[in-house]
Amino acid sequence: MITDNSQNKQLPNELTFIFKELKVLKHLRKAGITKSFGFSCAYIFQLIFSLIFEHKNWFQTLESKKSNDLPAKDVVYRFLNQPTFAWRRFLLFLSAYTIGKVTRLTNHKRPKVLILDDSSYERNRSKSVELLARCFDHASQKMRFYKGFRMLTLGWSDGATFIPVDFSLLSSKKSQVNGISSKIDKRSSGYKRRLEALQTAPEQIPNMIKRALDAGIDASYVLMDTWFTQQPLIKSIKEQGLDVIGMVKNLNQRYLVNGKRVSLKELYRLAKPITGKKGILRSIHTTQANGVQVKVVFVQNRNKKSDWLAILSTDLTLGDREIIRVYGMRWDIEVFFKTTKSLLKLQKEFQGRSYDTLISHTTIVFTRYIVLSWQNRCSTDQRTLGGIFYELCDEIGDLDWAAALQQLLELIEDALKKTNKNMQKLIKSQLQQWFANLPSYIKAYLPVLVCES
Repeated sequence: MITDNSQNKQLPNELTFIFKELKVLKHLRKAGITKSFGFSCAYIFQLIFSLIFEHKNWFQTLESKKSNDLPAKDVVYRFLNQPTFAWRRFLLFLSAYTIGKVTRLTNHKRPKVLILDDSSYERNRSKSVELLARCFDHASQKMRFYKGFRMLTLGWSDGATFIPVDFSLLSSKKSQVNGISSKIDKRSSGYKRRLEALQTAPEQIPNMIKRALDAGIDASYVLMDTWFTQQPLIKSIKEQGLDVIGMVKNLNQRYLVNGKRVSLKELYRLAKPITGKKGILRSIHTTQANGVQVKVVFVQNRNKKSDWLAILSTDLTLGDREIIRVYGMRWDIEVFFKTTKSLLKLQKEFQGRSYDTLISHTTIVFTRYIVLSWQNRCSTDQRTLGGIFYELCDEIGDLDWAAALQQLLELIEDALKKTNKNMQKLIKSQLQQWFANLPSYIKAYLPVLVCES
């Protein structure tokens, strides 16, 4: 009858088990996200994490009946505004550990990829947010300017599960609305992330990939769209031991064919046409101007059949279809962006002005996605059931469907013996009617199935 308000019971039972399985709170302490007094960081983290599952924001929670047992508003905002917390280390620890568990459920022949993309992080109604900038949304449907940041994200996928690994909220030096706060300690990790926010995406991407590889994340390819598939970046990633698969545009990039420098359109004319493969028009092996050997596959544009799209791969051993199939895994990050913004309340739940608040809350939202991705993988992947599943499959595989149906009828007959006569007559008449309506070709396979009256 007495409510248990223990700090260790802030999550639903299902999420409590997953938190222990993924060692979320252990990674939090390992990243140095701790406090010396007051409410623990683990308690506040779980409190913010569970808001989405209670369908409330922090203001509504403080107005509810539970407010007497909760910390004050300033406690949560001090936690989110703390510039010394290494949120990037925490996300990297958690994602690497989760990817290790997912990898054990994935066939070793299946390609594992890192996916790079950016998305808008809008704060259009804000005026005093730190490092706020005027950015351009290059999405084909919008093509507009907005106030906020570019959320550069690195994720991992095996084609079935997507895990966010690292991110950076990019501001701008030229279109900056607000600068860096003068109160930030320049020795803190928060100040270092502010300096990164003023860098360009190509400057940050090699370091993001290096951190992921150093954490032990297994991947063979880096997938990118046309905004990142630039020759200097491709060479930088190739030097780290990973291959690149990405779509390319007809820009100023040049390719070497028989000693001549040609554009992408000229490369298409030189490529040999392919017949018999639906959607694949041409492919050619060539060399970029910086010396990196690539294979370019030209496919038909679904939106405009008279046009074509070019997909580049630095792995020359892959076939045309395999290059297209692997590149199709890039769509996972688009689903991730849609889910975090529409369902997990990214950029909406807290309206802080500090850059640290944006980083900390985005990390918590990414943690929600990781937990839900792992829970989804466990509920849909039959291998998570262990050896019992395989033993059951072997047992079922030894029975043909006729023998299985015979055993099912025997079980029904045993159950009928425990019922009264009226119920027996009713069920037997239903079975007789079912047998009578079966097609003749099925009755031919069931000579032993007889329903006695």
